[in-house]
Amino acid sequence: MDEFLDLPTLIAIVVAVFVLFRLRSVLGTRTGNERPPVDRTRSTPAEKSTNNSDETVVPLRPRPSVAQPELDDERRARKLEAEIEQASAGNAELAAGLRAVAEADPTFTPKSFLEGAKQAYEMIVTAFAEGDRQTLRNLLEKDVFEGFQRAIADREAAGQKVDFTFVGLPKIAIVYADYDKKNVNVTVDFHAEVVSATRDAEGNLVEGNADQVQTIADEWTFARNPKSRDPNWKVVSTSQLD
Repeated sequence: MDEFLDLPTLIAIVVAVFVLFRLRSVLGTRTGNERPPVDRTRSTPAEKSTNNSDETVVPLRPRPSVAQPELDDERRARKLEAEIEQASAGNAELAAGLRAVAEADPTFTPKSFLEGAKQAYEMIVTAFAEGDRQTLRNLLEKDVFEGFQRAIADREAAGQKVDFTFVGLPKIAIVYADYDKKNVNVTVDFHAEVVSATRDAEGNLVEGNADQVQTIADEWTFARNPKSRDPNWKVVSTSQLD
């Protein structure tokens, strides 16, 4: 008995009891009422709302509406009709002509056309004054270009030069439009303000006034083939207004 309770054995028992006590305090004991371990395969509520397409989730990029193209077409149609009503100013024949042009040429709108016509008019009258044949050739139909070219040649033969400044276009209006089954045609009245003075070889004033703004009025018709790949309009006729 004394041998069993010798000092080394006693120390070993104390250490074993201490270790068991520490393990019990750390791990605890099972009583049968513990919560089951978490099942990592189950989704949390947040995960369910993300994975379930039926839940109310706001996407970062909303899906485009199927009806959106139709709405865009409807808006364009309303905008076009408003522009036609404004440009025709109650003229039923002109309104019908503009609709025919727009139907044949889907790129046409009165507003964008007039913006282009303004630029073309300034370029053409300035090129004519400067004798710039290349610019005129690109913007004028062949017969019209030849008429401008002859006037430039006569002026050059007489030794005349033109001092020209384009001031502005206080008034511009579409007065006629139609589709002749080949070309779409739009006629525009221009009332422009310019400073123009023509001088002879000695510098003497022949026509105009270098110090005074004058108004010139022209009626030009623009045309293009709506089936052509060339988007540009050309001037097919010109005349001066009284």
